[in-house]
Amino acid sequence: MKTLIEILFISTKLGFTSFGGPVAHLGYFHEEYVRRRKWMDEKSYADLVALCQFLPGPASSQVGMGIGIMRAGILGGMVSFLGFTLPSVIALILFAILLVGSDVSNMGWIHGLKIVAVAVVAHAILGMAAKLTPDLKRKTIALLALVILLMWQTVISQVVVICLSALIGFLLYKNESADDEVRMEFPISRKTAVISLSAFLSLLIVLPFLREISSLEWVALFDSFYRSGALVFGGGHVVLPLLEREFVPTGWLTEEQFLAGYGAAQAVPGPLFTFAAYIGAVINGWKGGLLATVAIFLPAFLLITGALPFWDTLRRNPKIKGALMGVNASVVGILIAAFYHPIWTSSILAPTDFALAAILFSMLVYWKLPPWIVVISGALGGLILELM
Repeated sequence: MKTLIEILFISTKLGFTSFGGPVAHLGYFHEEYVRRRKWMDEKSYADLVALCQFLPGPASSQVGMGIGIMRAGILGGMVSFLGFTLPSVIALILFAILLVGSDVSNMGWIHGLKIVAVAVVAHAILGMAAKLTPDLKRKTIALLALVILLMWQTVISQVVVICLSALIGFLLYKNESADDEVRMEFPISRKTAVISLSAFLSLLIVLPFLREISSLEWVALFDSFYRSGALVFGGGHVVLPLLEREFVPTGWLTEEQFLAGYGAAQAVPGPLFTFAAYIGAVINGWKGGLLATVAIFLPAFLLITGALPFWDTLRRNPKIKGALMGVNASVVGILIAAFYHPIWTSSILAPTDFALAAILFSMLVYWKLPPWIVVISGALGGLILELM
């Protein structure tokens, strides 16, 4: 029970302070779970990130779930998910009920939070690059991933980069012996993992049939959100077009309501997938918001629960260690690409923005201030910049 309370406390703190999107979330997780609390080593964290990049769904949320599962089993994963997700879910449900139509896209404090993301991601890149690209070969893989992602920006480009990096890593490192690795412990059995994967596939197949034979609105809603969460690669921004196609043409949501919710989702911390809570709340109040949240995140939870017990065996297999070394190096390139676009390009618009980013970076890296202080400072800094 003590461990679960600890997970809930830390994940909830992250849920209130993790602004900036999935890449920034990985930076916050790295700082809190790896650097500060040392719940896992650098390579295990990088391997977990690589696994979640392969799986459909919100990668950063799956990383948080995975850390919770590794710490305290399935309950730990649930608690970690609730803590990280509920703050933004509650905020968006309240927005849907009370503030639909408000323009939040140009407020100064939101711009300040975007600059916070610049500092957080830069810190994460420096830390992970030192560990994951120690030699010229892996630096080259990271550079290759960066160049491809900046020149070829499509939904599948990241998956292609990861697969290509795995192949290059296998070819370059297949004859090298890796250092001893810390074994990743999973307090769930492979039987449970198989049940979880079976449930994922069963729901994906059965829900559309139930929708056809049933006139219940909640069944149709659950099916739409579940499929959106199960079939999307690339994170929150990629799921938005799917959600728009599911709910705007059908008349459940107007285009104006959709765009207003998107602006609000950008302003709150936590995963962008919680935008589903806003849509559900517009359709059917707070009950619809909670139903939408469960439905869109359930595939991610079932997949990470099903994959983790097999992951340690795979990553320790000599035949694929080299492939994982290549994938981990590519993660650095992926982070740098995301750091430039959209984080840098949408945040650093003037020399004063760069100055604020430098101050926030120094607060985080050199002064070792807690992330929540950096977040508040960034929001206040954004307000000050707006008045200048």
